[in-house]
Amino acid sequence: MVAGSQAICHQDFFCPWFQVGMATSWGSLLEDEQQLEELAQQAVDRALAEGVLLRTSQDPTSSNVVSYAPFTLFPSLVPSALLEQAYAVQKDFNLLVDAVSQNSAFLEQTLSSTIKRDSFTARLFDIHRQVLKEGIAQTVFLGLNRSDYMFQRRADGSPALKQIEINTISASFGGLASRTPAVHRHVLNVLGKTGEAAKILSNNPSQGLALGIATAWELYGCANAVVLLIAQEKERNIFDQRAIENELLAKNIHVIRRRFEDVSKNGSLDQDRRLFMDGQEVAVVYFRDGYMPSQYSPQNWEARLLLEKSRAAKCPDIATQLAGTKKVQQELSRVGVLEELLPGQPEAVARLRATFAGLYSLDMGEEGDRAIAEALAAPSQFVLKPQREGGGNNLYGEEMVQALVRLKDSEERASYILMEKIEPEPFGNCLLRPGSPTHVVQCISELGIFGVYVRQGQTLVMNKHVGHLLRTKAIEHADGGVAAGVAVLDNPYPV
Repeated sequence: MVAGSQAICHQDFFCPWFQVGMATSWGSLLEDEQQLEELAQQAVDRALAEGVLLRTSQDPTSSNVVSYAPFTLFPSLVPSALLEQAYAVQKDFNLLVDAVSQNSAFLEQTLSSTIKRDSFTARLFDIHRQVLKEGIAQTVFLGLNRSDYMFQRRADGSPALKQIEINTISASFGGLASRTPAVHRHVLNVLGKTGEAAKILSNNPSQGLALGIATAWELYGCANAVVLLIAQEKERNIFDQRAIENELLAKNIHVIRRRFEDVSKNGSLDQDRRLFMDGQEVAVVYFRDGYMPSQYSPQNWEARLLLEKSRAAKCPDIATQLAGTKKVQQELSRVGVLEELLPGQPEAVARLRATFAGLYSLDMGEEGDRAIAEALAAPSQFVLKPQREGGGNNLYGEEMVQALVRLKDSEERASYILMEKIEPEPFGNCLLRPGSPTHVVQCISELGIFGVYVRQGQTLVMNKHVGHLLRTKAIEHADGGVAAGVAVLDNPYPV
């Protein structure tokens, strides 16, 4: 055991609402250092055998040498009721994202202050405006999203599901999440806990995500067309993407991987705005790049515009990417907004609203001033969020205070939102990472549910949830996911 770590006693492993799980505790197992080391070796070997893989940071463009993606030694306990709630509300979130993406007046009004100060959101919005002006050629719309939650402890100790964000572009780890249940079942079977191993939920998001892409491809209506995956040059997470590609190939749908730079050189539209890449017609464009400012050069912005103008189904189209911004999330929490976007659906509105954490605008004016004053008075209760994806962007504590003091009198503050800080109950687990010692740390988890929808014209053809992703990190890390190198893959153990 490394210096500074300590064995977690049986009781400390559980949140108050997990008392029901005592009979299935791994708590006592966490105290046996030798057993943990042996188990970790078995778990890592199984992860490698199952294909829970990443390319290495030393060589992110090659699969010649790979390593296992970081993961927890044990599955983490999650209240069944919250897991069920997260699944139940996913189809509502799919409908909501789709409704927002079709409501250009709502997007313009909501993002008007943000695009004045946030150049990245402004560039995306410029493309949105241009596409609207020229007329949308696309008739098939595809959403592959992931809604992320943490478990908030209520005053009475009971758990509540609170949404952190919804990811509408490049929602990742559906492929690797499909392969981790076998690893945790193996760990529990090694321990002779076969009953507990059987309770690890089967999970195959990559199959569901591929089904969404395949449905959009079929509706496009060209048997020879391909799926164009917009990839990053340095892509450590390639095996996650390959899982979806392989599912599509099994349906005889071919995927070509290209970068924005390739689209600039070899992409074109014909007079009907059909998209061609290296001479092949493209039915679906699936973005696994294009969600951060650093991923765009002037050339890449031109490529994105070309793709958006095309008839191909984009995942996401630019309006759906804008629907996933933090500013839109904050606006959706305002009284009456959900009712306007989802008229005549009070049950869906109630399910959605039950998951919202406190969200506050920082636009210039009295409302924004009040939010800043509250955050400066109680900084531990808030998070400052810019309009960014990819993890590691949020500000907490003293960093947040410094930023708010700097932004207080500047219009730049409109490019951020404030959010209530979720306080999950920590628990003990081992986070297995290449080159790191095996020891018990205090952790918190974040649950993501994958959603898929396909719309043709105004007809919703598909709307479903297709699996989950549990990520766990040590409590000292405020922000960041697996791709950012902070969180690790996990499985929910329902209690």
